[in-house]
Amino acid sequence: MSSAKAILSMIASTAASAMLMRTIIRDYLPPEIHNYISSRIHWLSKRFSSQLSMVIEDYEGFEINKIYKAVEIYLGNKVSPTVKRLRVAKSEKEKGFKVTIERNEELVDTFECVEFKWRLFCYETPRMVTDHERMIPMKETRFFELTFHKKHKDMVLDSYFPHIMGHVKAIKQEKSLVKLHTLNHEIHFSNTREIWRHVIFNHPATFDTLALDASLKEEIMLDLQRFSKRKDFYRRVGKAWKRGYLLYGPPGTGKSSLIAAMANFLNFDIYDLELSSLRSDSDFRKLIITTTNRSILVVEDIDRTVDLKEREKPMVQYPMQRENGGVTLSGLLNFVDGLWSSCGDERIIVFTTNNKEKLDPALLRPGRMDKHIHLGYCNFFSFKKLFSNYHLVDDHPLFEEVRELIEEVEVTPAEVAEQLMRSDDVCVVLQSLIEAMKRKREEMTQSKQIIEENGEGGVFLEEQ
Repeated sequence: MSSAKAILSMIASTAASAMLMRTIIRDYLPPEIHNYISSRIHWLSKRFSSQLSMVIEDYEGFEINKIYKAVEIYLGNKVSPTVKRLRVAKSEKEKGFKVTIERNEELVDTFECVEFKWRLFCYETPRMVTDHERMIPMKETRFFELTFHKKHKDMVLDSYFPHIMGHVKAIKQEKSLVKLHTLNHEIHFSNTREIWRHVIFNHPATFDTLALDASLKEEIMLDLQRFSKRKDFYRRVGKAWKRGYLLYGPPGTGKSSLIAAMANFLNFDIYDLELSSLRSDSDFRKLIITTTNRSILVVEDIDRTVDLKEREKPMVQYPMQRENGGVTLSGLLNFVDGLWSSCGDERIIVFTTNNKEKLDPALLRPGRMDKHIHLGYCNFFSFKKLFSNYHLVDDHPLFEEVRELIEEVEVTPAEVAEQLMRSDDVCVVLQSLIEAMKRKREEMTQSKQIIEENGEGGVFLEEQ
C-alpha cells in the first residue's frame, strides 16, 4: 500500500514539475526559445515512433517554395477541432478574408482515409550572412511540418501533394485578384523573403475601354490568348514560356493603361521592375527569381531610367551608385533572352519607351521584344471611343469640327481625356476641347515659323 502511495506521489510530483516547467517556458521565455524548445520536444517524441515527418520551408535558397505557399492556402481553408488559434487578415479591396493557422498550431487533415498532421513553426534564424562586406541578420524562418505513418510516404508524394496543389489552383482561380508588386526599399537584397510589397490592382482599364483602333486591340488580344495556350508548344521547341512586348510612343498615349488592360485580360499579377534601384546584375537576378509565374514584368521608360547605348557601360550611373556598378546591358539581355529568362513560366515582359530609336538594337530583335506596339497621338476613332466612355454619347454635331482639328494637331489621348473631364455638359466639353486644339494649332504654327526664320528648333508652349 505504501509502495502504491509512493508511486502515486512520485507521478503527481513529476506532473506538477512538468506543469511548472511548461508554465515557465510559455510565460517567461522569449518566443524564439519557446518555439525552439517546442520543436525539439516535438522531434524527440517522434524519434522512436513509426511516424515520418516532412519539413516544408517557405524558401528554397532564394526562390519561393511553391508547395509552402500552397499548403498555407490549403490549410487556411480547412477546419479542424485541434486548431485553437487562427490568423485572419483582409485588405480593403479584397472580397474575402485570408485565414492561416497561427504558429505552433496543429491541424489534422484527412485524405483517402489517412490522417495527416500539420504544424507551423516560426523562429529567428540564428545566423548572420555577409553581403558587400557587411554582416546582416537573417529574419524569421517559417516551415510546415507534416507528420504521418511511414508507410504512406509514396501516397504523400504521388497523390497528397498533387491534391493540395490542384485544390489551391482552383481556389486561386475562383478568388483571383490581380496584384501590383513593387520593390520594398526598406529591406536589403540579402533578405529575399521580403523584396516585394503588393497591393490589390484595381485599375479599371480593359480592352473595351481602351481608345485604340479596333484592329490593333483585336491583334493584341489574339496574341495574348495564343501565348497563354501554348505551354506544350514552347516546351516542344525548347523555348522559355515568355513573350516580350515593346510599347513606344509619346507620353500620355496610353502605355500604362494598355499594361493594365493586359493584366486584367490575362488575370496576371504585375511586377514593377525599378532598374534604377538596383546596384548590380546580382541584385537583378535575385529580383527575377522572386517573381511568380503568370505575371507581367514591367520596365517603364527604359530610355530614361537606363543607358543602353554602350554594352559594357553600367546602365545606372547615379553618383551614390557608381561604386556598385549598376545593372549592365548584358545582365538585361540575359534576363529577356538568356539562361535567367527560363526562371519562370507564362510571363509577359513589357518595356515602355518614349524614344524607340534610343534603344540598343540588341534589345529590339524577336525573342527579346517579340511585338512592337506603337501608341501614337489621338485620332478621330480614339476620340470617339474616349467620348463614349466619358459621356456615353456616340455622335454630336460638333464631332465634325473635332475631326478636322484632330487631324491637324498632335494631341495625346491623355490631353483629350483631361478636357472631357472638365464638365458633365456635352456641349461645354466639346467647345473646350475645340478651343484647346485651336490654341495648340496656333502654337504649332508659331513654332514652325521660328524654325523657318532661325533654322533652329522652336519652343513648344504648353497650355497652362
